[in-house]
Amino acid sequence: MEQRNALSVTQLNKYVKTLMQSDDFLSSICVSGEISNFKRHSSGHLYFTLKDEQSEISAVMFRASASGLSFLPSNGMKVTVFGSVTVYEAAGRYQIYVGAMTNDGAGALYEQYKRLYEKLKAEGLFDEQRKKPIPKFPNRIGIITSPTGAAVRDMINVTGRRYPLAEILLCPALVQGAEAPLDLCRALALLDTMGECDVIIIGRGGGSIEDLWAFNDEGLVRAVASASTPIISAVGHETDTTLCDYVADMRAPTPSAAAEQAVPDKRELLQILDNRSEMLDTLQCRILARYRDKIASKERQISVLSPDAKIRMTRDNIVRSSNLLEAKMNALTENRRLRLTSAISRLESVNPLAVIKRGYGMTFDGEGKIVTRVNDVNEGDRISVLVSDGYLNARVESKKSKADT
Repeated sequence: MEQRNALSVTQLNKYVKTLMQSDDFLSSICVSGEISNFKRHSSGHLYFTLKDEQSEISAVMFRASASGLSFLPSNGMKVTVFGSVTVYEAAGRYQIYVGAMTNDGAGALYEQYKRLYEKLKAEGLFDEQRKKPIPKFPNRIGIITSPTGAAVRDMINVTGRRYPLAEILLCPALVQGAEAPLDLCRALALLDTMGECDVIIIGRGGGSIEDLWAFNDEGLVRAVASASTPIISAVGHETDTTLCDYVADMRAPTPSAAAEQAVPDKRELLQILDNRSEMLDTLQCRILARYRDKIASKERQISVLSPDAKIRMTRDNIVRSSNLLEAKMNALTENRRLRLTSAISRLESVNPLAVIKRGYGMTFDGEGKIVTRVNDVNEGDRISVLVSDGYLNARVESKKSKADT
């Protein structure tokens, strides 16, 4: 074997790209197929797979070319693309770089999907009034999905974080391929007939229309519609919608969102409990204050009506009357005392004894009568004269009237 210098992977990819770009056929090509795995990037670029019954090829349409489209590409759409085939060096993958695209109508799968959708809708399987409510506080949640995919881990993690009280019952099933619809129906029948689940989540992660096709199976859709347990459908990403999403009691855009919709958030519940506790404390304080006021009012009424209160009121009235009587008696006594003192003063002023004390005397005849006139006695009569410190006994030697002077 001829010895050659080894090429790097980058050199090899560049070489292949150069060969393909130098090929006139590949530099300007027209290809028809069905769109699958369609994604619109935030940059405006379009990424999708172009496929037929046997093969598929990656395709990209940059924003400058995509801005000229008169329609919005979608999964299942039949299109014809115009562009070139070359190698994406970073991944060593050849793909079509689309410069233009025409809409050739819906693909076979999409037509099948649309016909079944219209049929089931006409039967009323998608009507809102037939859908069952999802319980707010489920004790057991059934999950039907692949046991090895990221979807089941996401649902278990979200449920455990939000509402650890809920028990999870996993029923593994195929979620892709020809045998998936029958396996999904088996798992759903098992969980539904057990009657131990409050809600069942059925779903998987996103994928192409072919990957999700099991959830468009008519038998599975009818099984979901006839289930007695509330069903949450969590199939694919937000842009993917299957017939199971329409017939389920609730549709979640992702498996993680399904877990969030199936259980409450313990943090919100704790916050609600804290708020209710504060409200109860406030209400309790108001009620206690109201009853304290009522008790105080009753105590005042009892105090007014009780014998002790009447006795106290009577005693107070007696004390007030006694004080008033004593005050009146004192005033009356003082008034009488003043009047007596005044009378005594007046009597003292006319008291003969008081006059005698000033050097005057009072004459009595022999019978003890006061002599007030000269003619009350005769010459020779015995008389007595009262002075301030005693009596003087005398005899009338002579008498003389004022008329005689």
